[in-house]
Amino acid sequence: MSGGRAPLSVVIPTFNAAASLGPLLAPLAEAAAAGLVREVVIADGGSSDDIAALAEGVGARFVCAPRGRGRQLAAGCAAAGGPWLLVLHADTRLPADWQGAVAGHIDHAPHTAAYFRLRFDDRSAPARFVAGWANLRSRLFGLPYGDQGLLMPRALYERAGGYPEIALMEDVVLVDAIRRTGGRGALRALAATVETSAERYRRDGWLRRGARNLSILLRWRFGADPEALAAAYEGRGRGAP
Repeated sequence: MSGGRAPLSVVIPTFNAAASLGPLLAPLAEAAAAGLVREVVIADGGSSDDIAALAEGVGARFVCAPRGRGRQLAAGCAAAGGPWLLVLHADTRLPADWQGAVAGHIDHAPHTAAYFRLRFDDRSAPARFVAGWANLRSRLFGLPYGDQGLLMPRALYERAGGYPEIALMEDVVLVDAIRRTGGRGALRALAATVETSAERYRRDGWLRRGARNLSILLRWRFGADPEALAAAYEGRGRGAP
């Protein structure tokens, strides 16, 4: 990665995430010291916990927005100042090799977006199956979800129209637009794997939650209202709007 000011603005949407955000902030602080991360922007949707104080304590920017990931992410990305954006969910856990994977992409594929491979904080067979399907879906159809993270040059983000200010499916809308705008090869897999919480799956059941997620995607493709889909999604775990 070339010298100069750190290129990466990390944007995290939150809702009552103060208790779970620490494990994500620690490696971002290390990356800031290493010259990769310029800033962390916490885009909050009206939390009632002490997330604002936490943001101040770690030197993160704190942006308030109406609740809903699309609205929060649009506000967070608008406030970010870096030429590169990395969007992460609050319950994402970064691997030891993430800095190298991100810096390598910035150096060698500067006009394209990228996402991480996925696994859950659960080593059961259903967890491995669902993560395997997510990684296969991403590779075959170019359709990573937000829990896989999204790294993108700001110029591509803006050409794609940015995050739509909707309650749900903002990640699908943006990824679709990136593929249309950037053409073939505009979205790539990083050589690193993030870990995300399996709380919703453990609570609802792996089959039931997986079927619900697929149903929501299909309903979106057939024109369902995002607000109605957000209501169907519900059961949100702590830390995610």
